[in-house]
Amino acid sequence: MKRLIGLPVTAVSLILAGCGEESDQLPVDGRDFDGVEYSEPAPYTGKVIDGYLKNARVWLDMDGDSQFTPGPLVIELDNGREVTLASGEPTAMSGAGGRFAMDISELVLDPSVGPDLDPRDYALHAVALPGKTLEETRNGEVPVVSAYLMSAPPGVRNITPLTTLARYRGIVGLGAFLQTPSGAAASLADLNLVRDYILAQDERSHAYARALARFMASQIPSAYNDLLAAGDSDGTERFLSREAAFLLGVSLVQNAADVIAVVDDVAQGDFANVDVDALVLPEVDVELSDPVLLTSQKVYAEPSNQDSLPANRSGLQISAELAFAYSESGRLLSVSANGCLSPSMPELARLIGVNGYMADLETQWLPSAALSEQSRLNFDEEGTDERLVFDWGNRRIHFETSTTCHEHRGIAADSTELGGPPEVTYSWTTDSGDLVELVAETSGGARRTLVPETDNSSSVFPGYRISEQGVEVEAVTFSAGIDSCAPQQEAVDASQVVTGVQAYQFSGYDPQPAGFTDPVLEFDRREFSGPEQPNLRLLRYGFLDPDLLQLPRVTGDGSFEWAINYPAADGPGFVAEQPNLIRDAYLKNYNSSGECGREFEGVPNSAYAKVEFGYQRLSEYLVGLLD
Repeated sequence: MKRLIGLPVTAVSLILAGCGEESDQLPVDGRDFDGVEYSEPAPYTGKVIDGYLKNARVWLDMDGDSQFTPGPLVIELDNGREVTLASGEPTAMSGAGGRFAMDISELVLDPSVGPDLDPRDYALHAVALPGKTLEETRNGEVPVVSAYLMSAPPGVRNITPLTTLARYRGIVGLGAFLQTPSGAAASLADLNLVRDYILAQDERSHAYARALARFMASQIPSAYNDLLAAGDSDGTERFLSREAAFLLGVSLVQNAADVIAVVDDVAQGDFANVDVDALVLPEVDVELSDPVLLTSQKVYAEPSNQDSLPANRSGLQISAELAFAYSESGRLLSVSANGCLSPSMPELARLIGVNGYMADLETQWLPSAALSEQSRLNFDEEGTDERLVFDWGNRRIHFETSTTCHEHRGIAADSTELGGPPEVTYSWTTDSGDLVELVAETSGGARRTLVPETDNSSSVFPGYRISEQGVEVEAVTFSAGIDSCAPQQEAVDASQVVTGVQAYQFSGYDPQPAGFTDPVLEFDRREFSGPEQPNLRLLRYGFLDPDLLQLPRVTGDGSFEWAINYPAADGPGFVAEQPNLIRDAYLKNYNSSGECGREFEGVPNSAYAKVEFGYQRLSEYLVGLLD
């Protein structure tokens, strides 16, 4: 493993004025400024504090994964040489007063190999063990009920909830609370986040720390808590991934201001008497697998050198940009558009089927595009023009628009500004977790109902029936499952090959166009990441939408199809654990299906629209919200 160079902790970013009177063996801020180079194997000492914590596991996180790593541990030096720590990361259990003394003798190196490893280059971590770690309180030693993980910036030897907050604020580039002039976070602006607040008799810091510890404990996975609570646990067990530990830290930064606001509201200046256990703190679920999520779409549906669609694909200009917002759990909260959206009831039904957790869709958010020329006109103006807002608790989705993009579908904006009553409200009912029906009701009273048709359906493209005012207008049904085939010889090495087909029946909009016959879904069913990963890439599907022909610039017979493209395996944008993430898609005229086993022709010469998909890891997305 490579040595992780720790982030520096500077007096500007972390050491704040007004430390109070205290006489601890450590400097007031918890750091060591004595200039010792640790050329001798002296113990590395410090404290674990919520209240003072006895029997907490402490370790020096030398590989940067936020979990204790046993030996042998290989560390790469700055000079390129490698050393092996037979005992792994230095570790100790805290004792009375939260003090620990850590043996760092293995960090002393032969001068011919390189300079000694300085423990101040690495972050200290500590985990409280439920039922075993004891918090020293006014009423004696009290066992910790739930596990929580704390850390400190490199060089800081007090490990507390506040040093944990300081460390992760530094990691995500926010610096100290000195830079936050207002809001609940400003409560920390005059605090020293890295000192021993108990020794300093700082009741406000102590109250904040205890509340933050409770919040951190609420986010520890129950399986990890149970592991640490087991009788034979000593806190060295590995459970969290590097990404999971980072997400917990990001969530702490994101929610610290709300936690602190709760404390301030209850304390009213009397922090010594705050009953932290009685506080009603935020409840925030975090998806610790750190999935890749769809966060943006760019829609190109504006012809640059002609007045009609379809147009040459190189002549399509951007007409809308969509932004997807998520909670820490990876649940979709809203979709906002600069330009126009094109909400799809079948796609909303698919999202409802996974309770809004986008990563569970495998193929995230099948493409759609508004073809109205108003989309580009609104896109040229700054700001959000349309949005979908998801109210999962009340089983509602609200569609708001300030545009005229959907007048051909009977949806008119109530105002040129967003806000106020939604133009469309979607509501749904379920039975044993399965969708029974999805209802869309416009502000004008029009009503559409979707009922799932699950026979022979796949999760990527399930069947459905849509009715208006009780009369069926559109349906997709399947009489059989997916048939597979082997790649043709000339297509074996192609990045996309049709290796699965499924015939379906598209009912409605009679009389149907003469060319819209025997529609077939086309899939690539090859293994992209091993047999344990989903391997059902939807490549092509056709549909009818005669309403689009009411737009003056849209030509054709009302039959369309989406041609969908994915990153090549092991190529740019490919995610091994999520191989079905769409790269881009083209909306084009419908064509009859070709032979199974052929190379898929995913890029047409002309198209009505192109949609480009953008993704981020959940952790990357959440950090972006902090900027």
